[in-house]
Amino acid sequence: MNTHERRATAGLSIIFGMRMLGLFLILPVFTLYGSDLDGATPALIGLAIGAYGLTQAVLQVPFGMLSDRIGRRPVIVFGLLLFALGSVVAAQAESVQTVILGRALQGCGAIAAAVMALAADLTRDTQRTKAMALIGISVGAAFLVAMVAGPGIAAASGLAGVFWVTAALALVAMALLFFLVPAGGEKAFRPEVNARAGGLPIVLRHPDLLRLDLGVLVLHLVLTASFVVLPVVLESRLGIPRGDHWLVYVPVLILSVAGMALIIMIGERRQILHRLLAGVAALVIVADLIMAGFSGWLPALVVALWLFFVGFNTLEASLPSLLTRFAPEGLRGTALGVYATAQFLGAFLGGALGGLVYGRFGVEGVFIFCALAASLWLAVAMGLRAPTPVTDHNTTQAETS
Repeated sequence: MNTHERRATAGLSIIFGMRMLGLFLILPVFTLYGSDLDGATPALIGLAIGAYGLTQAVLQVPFGMLSDRIGRRPVIVFGLLLFALGSVVAAQAESVQTVILGRALQGCGAIAAAVMALAADLTRDTQRTKAMALIGISVGAAFLVAMVAGPGIAAASGLAGVFWVTAALALVAMALLFFLVPAGGEKAFRPEVNARAGGLPIVLRHPDLLRLDLGVLVLHLVLTASFVVLPVVLESRLGIPRGDHWLVYVPVLILSVAGMALIIMIGERRQILHRLLAGVAALVIVADLIMAGFSGWLPALVVALWLFFVGFNTLEASLPSLLTRFAPEGLRGTALGVYATAQFLGAFLGGALGGLVYGRFGVEGVFIFCALAASLWLAVAMGLRAPTPVTDHNTTQAETS
């Protein structure tokens, strides 16, 4: 990467990571602390965890298409403001229903497509996988921080404190957009300035884009559903205090980065990343089956979590990169909008269905449900074709100056 690309990628990775940190902070604590809210049930707790995903899913395509027309930055700023407002509503809630409302309002800040499209705009084809991988790593880093900070913040100031922190993160991310990300780069970097007419039907008919969309839907469904029950497993079955759950999550997440890096390096060097995705899905299936059968045995749970996060981090980094290679010219923002819609619809379904399955079939039922969902995408991923080889046709201001 040249200097301009490094600055753009670093800035957008931090912004995206802070945005996702605001969403992840409640995952390790909400099932435990949310039971104290008025009207709380397992199903409503799951809905509160995943509620943001529904409004994200509804608005990602409109926001992605809007970013193709008026620019990425105005869409990102507006979305961060909505996210901050939803955080304030949730912070002041006394009932689980009000938290659900706040989480849904958080989800109205649907900036994922615009952020990824801006990253793609500001990098050459040959460097785009690196940029998307770094954004994916920022998601993993946000998750890592959330596993440590979430329990600590909740222990010190309750769920309200967690939501006040998420509001602050949104405002800081908005400031970083102006100070870290190079200004005025969109028109100079991307070949398309305006969205093509009739773009959405084109994107929705593209078989490889649809395979990737299903992949991210299942990925976030499995993640969110798993965290409906994982805090309960650690506290109730393994006897680990709430404040110490990070001692399990953090080492596993750090070690999973090595597995992710190895898979992506092999896939990119040999141009077979699209073929490795089915194997990564198989890792997630094996992890869920281990957790279903051995959730009361800490060594087995640690191994399963490592396998799961190797798979999660690899897919989180590689799917959007592959998607930008398949997306037709002029429709990158629209394609990423559909992708982000699938991503957050998966989060909503994971929370809602995970809560329902937990209430009816218990912990084991949730993990089996996740394994079945991952098996669906394993079958679909095997038909993914090779993307167009990367080229170096884009230029940057740093190269032309």
